[in-house]
Amino acid sequence: MKNLILILIVSLLVTISINAQTTPAAASDTKTTAEAKPKKQIFRANKEQVMQAQKMLKVEETGKLNDETRAALKKYQPENGLKATGTLNRATLEKMSIELTDKQKEIPVSPSSFASSEPATPSDASKPKKVIFRASKEQITQAQKMLKVEETGKLDDETRAGLKIYQAANGLKVTGTLNQVTLEKMGITLTDKQKENSMKDSQ
Repeated sequence: MKNLILILIVSLLVTISINAQTTPAAASDTKTTAEAKPKKQIFRANKEQVMQAQKMLKVEETGKLNDETRAALKKYQPENGLKATGTLNRATLEKMSIELTDKQKEIPVSPSSFASSEPATPSDASKPKKVIFRASKEQITQAQKMLKVEETGKLDDETRAGLKIYQAANGLKVTGTLNQVTLEKMGITLTDKQKENSMKDSQ
């Protein structure tokens, strides 16, 4: 009986020592595979570089890549043979003659930073944004007075229903919205901004 217990203890100790030897090896294998894959370096412009670019682009010098700066970059990049990414990548900084940091110099220029040699097709970004027509509170109130509905100054369900009836009766497109055509039909004066946008759309 004692022998049996002794054999069990010995075999248990042997098993533990074998496991202890193999585990670090397995761990080191995992480590080497993790080291084998180099971490992808992300190129980032610093605050000073962003401000220099903003100065060149004639936008507010905030030091941050805000919407205004991105829009200006998207315009600048295609004009200079670069892909319109709206980001301040290495190729854009170099094109702008903005000095790179030593760390940035280690990151290679991405081939996708350059515009393709294919003939440029007009992108949606180059198309002027269509201005959405919106009636003012005053115009809505005037229309509600004509439609004999509650004068809330808001395009509520009751007003939309009244507009649909009015539009159908006057040969207008039934939209239930207070668009320019409907306002003109009702004899409600347009604001200067609405007139200006209307002229832009017709150009």
